Amino acid sequence: MNKSLFVKFINKHHVMTLATCSDNRPWCCQCFYVFVERLDGLAFTSEKSTRHISEALKQPFVAGSIVLESNIIGKLQGIQFEGKLLEPNGQLLDEIKEAYLKRFPVAHLMETNMWFLELHTMKMTDNRLGFGKKIYWKAL
Repeated sequence: MNKSLFVKFINKHHVMTLATCSDNRPWCCQCFYVFVERLDGLAFTSEKSTRHISEALKQPFVAGSIVLESNIIGKLQGIQFEGKLLEPNGQLLDEIKEAYLKRFPVAHLMETNMWFLELHTMKMTDNRLGFGKKIYWKAL
């Protein structure tokens, strides 16, 4: 359970797939994110009116993935995760907003809502370590 492998991979990428579910109907979307290591979570922006946020506000436990695409099977890597979506305020909002704007300065021009996905568990598949090699991480 080497957290640094997860951190390194997550920080190399910037788009996650987020999956929600409401009334037994799944949905997914892609979001730009920044990893906030101190908080073990992902900060991202999205409008409250979107389907994924509307569903996550009703059922805040969500899942998702971050992947590296490659035609070379031996280089494939990806993370699947589950966690809880939070609507941040106060100090949490200030911290994740600062991290997000540092990574995506163009977001200064947007009027949108900040969200924080508190990661609970992750599974990494890393074919560089052997075909289908799985590594697991769980928040304490």
